[in-house]
Amino acid sequence: MYRTRRWVVRHSRVFETIYRRFEPVLVKLAPVLRRLGHERIEAPVRSVEKAVKGALFDCQMCGQCILSSTGMSCPMNCPKSLRNGPCGGVRANGHCEVKPDMMCVWVDAWEGSRRMQHGDRIQAVQLPVDHRLKGTSAWLRVVRQLDGTASSTAKSETTK
Repeated sequence: MYRTRRWVVRHSRVFETIYRRFEPVLVKLAPVLRRLGHERIEAPVRSVEKAVKGALFDCQMCGQCILSSTGMSCPMNCPKSLRNGPCGGVRANGHCEVKPDMMCVWVDAWEGSRRMQHGDRIQAVQLPVDHRLKGTSAWLRVVRQLDGTASSTAKSETTK
C-alpha cells in the first residue's frame, strides 16, 4: 500500500487529470443520484470509493477528501492527522518523526503538488476534519455541493 501511495504522488498530475474528467461525470449524474436518493446509494458508492481510493491513496475515508489540494497525498495518513502541513518533527531526510520508516505525508504532498497543474492549492488553509463525516462518501458530497443540494443533506450527514 505504501509503495502504491508514493507512486501515485510521483504521478500526481496524471491523477489530477483523471479527477478533472471524473468530477464532471459525477455532476452530470446528479439528477439520477438525487432521484435514487443519496441515502440509498451512499453504501454502494462508499464501497466503490473506499476500494478505489484505498488501493491508490491509502484513503482513510474521512469524508472530506482534499487529495487534489495535497499533491494526491492523503493527509489522514499522517500519524498525527495533520490537515495543514507538517509538524515540527519532520526529520532531515523527510521522514516522519512518529514512523521513521515512512516519508512525511506532507513532504510527499509538497512534491506531488509541484507536479500538478493546480499545485498552488496546497497553500490553501484547510478546515479541520469533521469527524462526524468519517466513513461517508466524499464523492457524493462533492456532487451534492456542485449540484446545490448540499444544504438539504447536511442534516442527515451531521446526525450520522
